[in-house]
Amino acid sequence: MTIRVLLTDDQALLRGTFRMLFDAAGDMETVGEASDGLEAVELARTLRPDVVLMDIRMPGTDGLAATRMICGAEDLAEVKVLILTTFENDEYVAEALRAGASGFLGKGARPEDLLDAVRTVAAGDALLSPTATRALITRFLAQPAPAQPAGHGRLECLTPRERDVVGLVALGLSNDDIAERLFVSPLTAKTHVNRAMTKLGARDRAQLVVIAYQDGLVQVTEAAPPPAARL
Repeated sequence: MTIRVLLTDDQALLRGTFRMLFDAAGDMETVGEASDGLEAVELARTLRPDVVLMDIRMPGTDGLAATRMICGAEDLAEVKVLILTTFENDEYVAEALRAGASGFLGKGARPEDLLDAVRTVAAGDALLSPTATRALITRFLAQPAPAQPAGHGRLECLTPRERDVVGLVALGLSNDDIAERLFVSPLTAKTHVNRAMTKLGARDRAQLVVIAYQDGLVQVTEAAPPPAARL
């Protein structure tokens, strides 16, 4: 299946470079280009790409606002947003994750890393840049909304095993890692993750991370493994 990508960046030269990269990949095609966030939202509705590659800082409607509009639209539920930014240590990165983005990558990433990132997000997985520390993400995810005690609010709809799985997703574990930790098969782990996403209305694993921290299932001070490219 060909992955359809919408490019959003205010620099035409960068968009042209990305277009050549994606169109030469074999399994991707660039379906459109946007120079600001509002145009990205309009093109997302018209073109229905699989992945929107979104810059954060742009004149007019920025990438954060555009991400919120795209990910908040019910008719665009299948459209994933991948943030590509120069500011990997910027608090806006965590804001973008909270707004619904499936992850982010720095503009200094290698071309092959960018291609892998698009594939990862298109497949429904979450992606964080290797240089994005867990402490950064949890610090900003935990600040805006007071955390609720674990087991309350949105999390009440989950079974105990599903809560365990969501907590492990929030710590960065893959399905294989979760399966090993809980002594179940990778398929069973994936099933628990998918059921949790459905019950919580999460678009992908990145949103499970947000919910886990905001609802107190995982605490900011908890030990976490070193950041990895995939969640």
